[in-house]
Amino acid sequence: MPLPDKETLLARVAPYRAKWHHAPRPDRIDTPGPGQQSVWDYPRPPAVQPVARRLKVIHAGLTVADTTRGLRIVETAGAPVYYIPPPDVRCDLLTPTDHVTVCEWKGAGVHYDLAAGGRPVAHAAFCYPDPLDDLGQGYARIAGWFAFTPAASMPASSATSRRHPSPAATTRAGSPPT
Repeated sequence: MPLPDKETLLARVAPYRAKWHHAPRPDRIDTPGPGQQSVWDYPRPPAVQPVARRLKVIHAGLTVADTTRGLRIVETAGAPVYYIPPPDVRCDLLTPTDHVTVCEWKGAGVHYDLAAGGRPVAHAAFCYPDPLDDLGQGYARIAGWFAFTPAASMPASSATSRRHPSPAATTRAGSPPT
């Protein structure tokens, strides 16, 4: 599926970008405990940050991705999303789908199905082949890098933690329609 050009994308996301700073912050926000972060303290527009820990994605006993060169994007009210460079991903296990989503900050995201270990996962990963970078936030750094959706059957883990979907979430944590 061909992706929209950047001019078209920018025109499409402009109204959403214009509204972001007018969005009200919830009246009651729990104070994070030791070792926790509040998504309400993350910036908007989102920030790209290096990840110091090893990131590993395992599905059906197979290592799908393993890196020490990961990046994460943090954004107000959203779970951090971890990106892994293509050389550190078993791309032979991923198949691009026709499903494309648009983020007002990063642009058009292409979704991928995962076929491994006899347990396929639809829309298990996504990437931004040519992210928007008109705001100078460094989104070009994640061009072509893969982010994996957290699901119980496909944990994304680091050396010290695991990501799990929130039971109350109506969309996947870290999914592209940010």
